[in-house]
Amino acid sequence: MRPLDVDNRMDVSARFADFAHREAYGNSERYDTWCRAIAADHDLCARIAALPSHKQQPNLVLAATRYLGVVEVPPAEFLGWLRSNWDDICREVLARSTQTNEPGRTAAILPLLAQIEGPIALIEVGASAGLCLYPDRYSHVYDDKVRLDPAAGPSTVVTRCTTTGDVPIPTVLPQIVSRSGVDLNPLDVADLDHMRWLHALIWPGQIERDERLDAAAAIARADPPMLVRGDLNERIEGLVDAVPDGVTAVVQHTAVLAYLDMAGRDRFFGQMSRLNARWISFEGRGVFPQIDRTIPERTQHQENRFVLALDGRARAFATAHGQRLHWL
Repeated sequence: MRPLDVDNRMDVSARFADFAHREAYGNSERYDTWCRAIAADHDLCARIAALPSHKQQPNLVLAATRYLGVVEVPPAEFLGWLRSNWDDICREVLARSTQTNEPGRTAAILPLLAQIEGPIALIEVGASAGLCLYPDRYSHVYDDKVRLDPAAGPSTVVTRCTTTGDVPIPTVLPQIVSRSGVDLNPLDVADLDHMRWLHALIWPGQIERDERLDAAAAIARADPPMLVRGDLNERIEGLVDAVPDGVTAVVQHTAVLAYLDMAGRDRFFGQMSRLNARWISFEGRGVFPQIDRTIPERTQHQENRFVLALDGRARAFATAHGQRLHWL
């Protein structure tokens, strides 16, 4: 094996070990043990390293196995299944992308969204199927104490978020008058195969997320958002400009901009600085150094990978799927 191949394999090993430690541990026992097993397997790390770099994401590789019907077996059996089905896995990984559309993230976004004067035209970049465009149609429970329901009554979708710090939990849900988004490959909740992929992106053992996905999809099917296909940097200005006078454009995104290179992120940051829109960002630390620099010095060391920001200023740390929120 050439030195470069060894380096690539080691990078994959570190990536899967890191995913197990930082993401899966405590959230999905199966993904935790599977990722640790992959990280220790030189052959499988080499196979994954042969994929294009943007297709080596643990979430994407694992979702492909779930889409193909892998059962929840012990790590040794899972590694054997990977080898036996590697060609099929590669086909799905190359054809698809990580488009996790977790409605639970709206619980983290809501305290910021509720601060913005309405009515609101909510616009999402990297919208997937658009399920994060309905925070006003979902019920939200904070700290198992405070519950917010839509004006029409309790929703079939319930998010749950544990908070620390002085989170400004809203008392009423925002008034959203339009929902639109852009994605390279918009998903349609009326398409059975698209729904199958969305379920495959949910981690093993997270039954509540599976149920919430189905309930959110039913809401979206009854009142579909306007989703356009294209590059977010090319389409965002047009979506904002289409918002009528008297309505506040709010652009949001969750765990999306990490898939752009730094030039693409800088371009988006620049656009959001000049467009006539409010901006809610929910991205991993390091995605926007400009935002990371606004994190208070006393909290810079805290171990959390997602930063919630409003108009380019950090306001909170959050977990990836909105389960926990720490106000800065």
